[in-house]
Amino acid sequence: MNDLCRIIKETVKPNFLNIRSSIQTYDRDAICYGAPCWRWVYHALHSADKWFINPFEYEEPSFHVEGMDDPEKPCDAVLSDEQLLKYLDEIEEKTYAYLDGLTDDMLYEKPENCIYTRMELVLRQFRHLSFHTGMLNGQTAIETGSFPVWVSDMDKYVDDGILYGRYRKGHSSEDPTLK
Repeated sequence: MNDLCRIIKETVKPNFLNIRSSIQTYDRDAICYGAPCWRWVYHALHSADKWFINPFEYEEPSFHVEGMDDPEKPCDAVLSDEQLLKYLDEIEEKTYAYLDGLTDDMLYEKPENCIYTRMELVLRQFRHLSFHTGMLNGQTAIETGSFPVWVSDMDKYVDDGILYGRYRKGHSSEDPTLK
C-alpha cells in the first residue's frame, strides 16, 4: 500500500489550485519586495518544477532565461499570466506522473545525485509553494480588500468560478454571505 504517496498527491492538488487562484486574482505588476508579482509567481512555479523531483537532474523550460527564477535579479524577459498558467499545468502533469510512479519506500531514498530524500524534496516544495501563495494572496487582499479562495481539502471545494472567499460546498451562489 502507498498511503504516503496517496496523501502527498491528495495534498498537492489543493496546493496547485491555491497558486492557480493566486495567479487568477493578483495584480501581476504590483511590486512586492522590489519585483513585480509575476516574477514571484514564476519563482514559486520554477522551484516546484525544479525541486519537487530532483533539482540536480533538471532541464530548464524552453522559455527560461538566466536569472528569471530569482526576483531579486534583473531580467528583461516577461511571461504573461497565460504562460504562467500553462507552465503550472505542465508542472502539475509532471508532478502527478512522478507521484504515480513512487512507492512509500522510495520516499526515504535520495534521487540520483541529490542530497535530499524524496520526502524532503516534497515537504520543502509544499512549504515553499504555500509561502509564496500566501505572499501573493496577501498582496491581493491589500489591494482588493478580498482574500482569494483558499482550499485545504479538495472534497470541500466547489469550482463555481468564484475566486474569492472560503469553502462553498453545499452553498448556492445566491448565498449573501458569499459576496
